[in-house]
Order: sequence, then C-alpha cells, then structure tokens
Amino acid sequence: MDTLDRRDLLRLAATAAAASTAHASNAMPTVRFGAYNVSRLIVGGNPVSANSHVSPQLDGEMRDYFTTANVKKLLADCERAGINTWQSRGDRHIMRTLHEYRLEGGRIQWIAQTATEYRDLRRNLAEISALQPIGIYHHGSQTDNLWQTGKLDELRDNLKAIRQTGVLVGLGTHIPVVVDHAESKGWDVDFYMTCVYHLTRSPEEASRLAGRAVQGEFFRDADREEMLARVKRTSKTCLIFKVYGATRHCATAESRRAAIQLAFRWAKPADALVIGMFPKKQEQVRENCRLVREAITGQTT
Repeated sequence: MDTLDRRDLLRLAATAAAASTAHASNAMPTVRFGAYNVSRLIVGGNPVSANSHVSPQLDGEMRDYFTTANVKKLLADCERAGINTWQSRGDRHIMRTLHEYRLEGGRIQWIAQTATEYRDLRRNLAEISALQPIGIYHHGSQTDNLWQTGKLDELRDNLKAIRQTGVLVGLGTHIPVVVDHAESKGWDVDFYMTCVYHLTRSPEEASRLAGRAVQGEFFRDADREEMLARVKRTSKTCLIFKVYGATRHCATAESRRAAIQLAFRWAKPADALVIGMFPKKQEQVRENCRLVREAITGQTT
C-alpha cells in the first residue's frame, strides 16, 4: 500500500506544533525565501529520481528503493526533523507523488526544477504551477548548455517565462562564471541554485585538469571554493548543492561534517544547503539536520 500509515499521519500532523515548542538548539534554523520561511537544510530530489551521479548500478538501487510509499516516508521524516522544503524535478512522477503526499496531510514546500524532457517549457511551467511551488528554477545543465553554445537570449527568454508564473525565479548552474555574468547584467532572478562542482566541462578540459582521461562527470574538489566565492559575493539567496559531491564526501561522519562546514563558511545568512538523501541502509535525515545545526551554531551536539 502506497499511502502513509495512521501513525505516520498522526506524527506528521503534529510536526508544526512540535517545531514550535522544540528547544532552540534542536530546531532547524530557517531563512526568508520571498514570502516563505525555508529551512536551511532542504531535501534534494536526485536520489528520488534515481540520479546518483555515481553509477548505473546505484541509479538502479535508488529506483528500486524509492517507491511512492518510500518517497512519502522520506518527506514525512524530513518534516518531523524540521526540514520544510523539497527541491526536485518538475516531472510527472514527482508531481504525482507530491500531490498524493499533500492529499495525505503533508505540508512540505516545493522548489521545482524545470524538466528538460518537455519540449514546451511553458507547458511544463503550467503543470508545475498547478502544484503551487514557492520557486521554480532553470535546470542547471540546460543553463550550462545554453551558456556554452552562446544561446543567452534563449536562456533569458526561459527565465522570463518562469517569471510569468508569479513565483520566485531561480537560475541553476554548475559554472561559476555564469553567476558572474548574470550578476553583471542584472538578470531578473531571485535566487541561484549553485553547484559546488563544475560537472559540465568538456571531456577534454576535464582530462587536462585531472591529468588523465576522464569519462563522464568529473568531481574536482578545487571547484568548490570557486563557486562558493560567488555565493558569498551575490546579495541574492543561493541554494548550494552537491555539498557531499554525490557521496564522494560521505565515507565518514567527519568527512560529511567537513563538507557541510566548508559550505557554511562561505554561505550568507540567507543561504541554504540542498542535500539529497537515500536512507536505505542508514538514517540520514536526522544526521544531516544535526550536522547543519552544528555548522550554523558552531556547537557539537
């Protein structure tokens, strides 16, 4: 059965009341995001969409695990822990799951990514808008492709189409200089989705930097502070993602702590982290919440 059980629903209904009475040291801090309060840890959508950025085998494991029931369980666990926002793709699978979750009492806010498989962006935006997201952002890899092919007019037209939905407009990218350009030209965006790894380099550039032949995505730790410097400079809200390098900094609790602390050393008070979670083998929601609270407060719990 793919619905939340009675105990899940009762716990979910109590989330708001519990959050209001929780001790300040255990509450998840929030920031203003337009008219909304957003937790400084946002649950990401890549694992739910079976995008591991590791291997086809892990993609398949994620696909098998994330039944509709397990997606809704993850979202309910996040709400109980103080995570009040989900970032994920604006595709039919995600939208149907979110609709069901809300019918069953879920209250999580949604920041939607445009889905590039739609040939008609405006049709995609209309379907996304029907589920009342708090923000929509332009898919990062598509941004990078338009940047690299010089199609900036098309990119700006896409951003204008998002603006017409009436929600907050975001620009996703993996390339630091895209943020520089958008800032220098005063592009009409409200927030940036900033990946700390430049994953859309050409194979030739990636191979040159790695000193070896590179196939597929190239995760280079030296990229992180290049993007984080842009996060620091812009006055606009940044939602920082790939903090763990798609599991590459997940081997130990200390490596996870160090990755989150690095991001928060550069993050502005209005910024938040987006972390995808795959709790098949171990609990991740409460641990990530704890690490984020520690990084913000400077206190280890």
